[in-house]
Amino acid sequence: MTIFNIISKIIGHINQKIAVVGITAGVVVAFVNVVARYLFDASFTWATELTIFSFLWSVFFAAAYCFKKDAHIAVTVVLDVVPSRIAKIMLLISHLVTFIFLCAVAYFGYKYLLVVIDLEEKSIDLWNTPMWIIYLVIPVSFSFGAYRVAERIHGILSTSHDKILKETEAEQVLADMGMGAKEHKDNENVKKLNEMVKEVEKKTGGLL
Repeated sequence: MTIFNIISKIIGHINQKIAVVGITAGVVVAFVNVVARYLFDASFTWATELTIFSFLWSVFFAAAYCFKKDAHIAVTVVLDVVPSRIAKIMLLISHLVTFIFLCAVAYFGYKYLLVVIDLEEKSIDLWNTPMWIIYLVIPVSFSFGAYRVAERIHGILSTSHDKILKETEAEQVLADMGMGAKEHKDNENVKKLNEMVKEVEKKTGGLL
């Protein structure tokens, strides 16, 4: 196992755990606060901010994790109609732009973090918690996302252009049903079904 595999596993573990803990904590705190407000006519002053910050951390780290699974929404209608060599170049360019954007946000998020530390900004409602702890989510999660995109760029560069495009969800379903185009390329019914799927995906922007 290389150092990059170890880093990848550590980042994945951190992303998953923070995403799960964040969403769980946010839901529990919000529920408890609602129960206290409507049943006991009382509420916790810190509950609102803790809920927001918990969801914030959960969403940011979950988004970073989605880069690993390539689970972010992508419209691939253009990639499906251009030659595979051009599709590979387009994918590489789009990932490079994404990488630069994530690095820029991580960098300026870090710079802003230093400003917050200098100003000694604190949350009044959340037990005077230093706000730099909350804002730390920006440089860290975006750095993790940038690392995942860098992995994707390496994968694109090391993959042959004719294998660069993944099967769509619809094609994967057909394959699971034993009707994959590759396995039954000579079957006329399967051909028509796959052609229909591709036509529908073109009309829906690849979001089928």
